[in-house]
Amino acid sequence: MSKKIINVIIDNVKTILGALIIALIIRSLIFQPFYIPSSSMEPTLLIGDRIFVSKYTYGYSKHSFPFSPNFFDERIQYKAPNRGDLIVFKTPADNRTDYIKRLIGLPGDEIQFVGGEILINNEKIKRKKINNIQTIRCGTSLLETDAFEEELPNGVKYVAVYNKAGTLQNTKKFNVPLNHFFLLGDNRDCSKDSRYLESVGYVSFVNLVGKAQIIFFSNDTIKNRLLKFWNLNESFRFDRLFKNIE
Repeated sequence: MSKKIINVIIDNVKTILGALIIALIIRSLIFQPFYIPSSSMEPTLLIGDRIFVSKYTYGYSKHSFPFSPNFFDERIQYKAPNRGDLIVFKTPADNRTDYIKRLIGLPGDEIQFVGGEILINNEKIKRKKINNIQTIRCGTSLLETDAFEEELPNGVKYVAVYNKAGTLQNTKKFNVPLNHFFLLGDNRDCSKDSRYLESVGYVSFVNLVGKAQIIFFSNDTIKNRLLKFWNLNESFRFDRLFKNIE
């Protein structure tokens, strides 16, 4: 093999490695893409949404990096999240699986469901019923739901849906520990979240991965997989392109 060919190969390897390093830096420190595989955050996020999550919003922990290396146990440049943020986090049960839920309870809060309504520190949050959502997905099934615009104490508003035959209308009181958070899915009766203490429970600030910011692509994967590109016009959600997440 000639020296010229070897130099070309070396240059190409350097280019590829440089590109990989830049991609790793962007993914670890700035933005990371995620895919929404379930209906637990409907109607805010739909199955098939692809989102960008900002990694810098809450500072950095070991979970900011691929494979969660044990560089440090706390967070650096930590900034506390706000109620209502949509947060990607590693589930406390295995510290590997990525979930996305809405932040409801802060450290020291007492959270409870009574008659289907959320109480934060014994005060019901504001909510009003809306009529534009009558059914919602739960996996591949459809549930008859009641939809509400809820408002958290800091003024953040969002839409949450409740199964009319829901089983989580009343719960015990959840006392959020120091440096932990209580998160819920907007699809209240089709979400495994902080109400399930053994599988999710309270989420440590170390487990926060980042804040959901924008939907950059959306395809209804129940109607059509991306591999069947010839049918994309039936499943591609043009109205969700580059939509800010609230």
